[in-house]
Amino acid sequence: MNRTLALSLCITALTLIQRVSAQRLTSQLETYDLATGQRSIVHRDTVRFEAPNWTNDGRFLIINQGGKLYRVILKTGQKEVINTDFATACNNDHGLTPDGKTLIISHNDKRVTAGANSRVFTLPASGGVPRLITEQAPSYWHGVSPDGKTLAYVGERTGADGKRDYDIYTMPITGGTTETRLTTAPGLDDGPDYSPDGRYIYFNSIRSGRMQIWRMNADGSAPTQLTNDGYANWFPHPSPNGRYIVFISYVEDQGSAHPADKDVMLRLMDLQSGTLRELARFRGGQGTINVPSWSPDSRKFAFVSY
Repeated sequence: MNRTLALSLCITALTLIQRVSAQRLTSQLETYDLATGQRSIVHRDTVRFEAPNWTNDGRFLIINQGGKLYRVILKTGQKEVINTDFATACNNDHGLTPDGKTLIISHNDKRVTAGANSRVFTLPASGGVPRLITEQAPSYWHGVSPDGKTLAYVGERTGADGKRDYDIYTMPITGGTTETRLTTAPGLDDGPDYSPDGRYIYFNSIRSGRMQIWRMNADGSAPTQLTNDGYANWFPHPSPNGRYIVFISYVEDQGSAHPADKDVMLRLMDLQSGTLRELARFRGGQGTINVPSWSPDSRKFAFVSY
């Protein structure tokens, strides 16, 4: 075999190996302990799963995988499917009401035939038939008020100028046809999550030119920017005790996108002092910490690394 042919075969083999390696995926459901800084793996799989919620009894984490929702036992890592009836195209925007009795899901509803089709539904936390909450699509759930009466979500709608934009809306958990728009700034607003006292909604916005963390009053007034750095910051989640917010930061700016499998950090903001602390770096992004995932005692939170 001549050297040119041998070199060509080596390059071809190396390319194939790199392609196969790139297609391999390991998803890790982890918890982070604030007191010790320890990361603990609860569940690992070679398929993509996303967005853990911590149940308020402290026993389970809820994730989405392949359009379905699963309950993962914290002590054993075993998972069991949650019955969501017709809703078998659930995305990673899901969570629980404060009393733990109701599961809120965002389901890609095929009955919506134009554009993105995610709509918000509720069902019993133990499983059951979902009930439609948001008539308009797309709608992606992210937060619920502490009294459990109001849902905060992101929706893409057509404005008075005829342009489509993503903004933050609220709707009574009982549903209806009238939604309340909270943000009007041009560009993407996303990830709304209520403070535990119900006074504020934390969110991320690109209105200042780069995706940063913001806070506004629960009625949408007085928006205030909380971070201002070179990272792309997404999905702020207040701890149940009101002391911290945890959020994800892309190391490189992603514009208005939040893609998967990028170099990211988890960071913690102390709301009393305003100081920021980096907690961990890994490959992640979309699916890592889209929705509320704090433990009920505020000592830990859950996330997914890839």
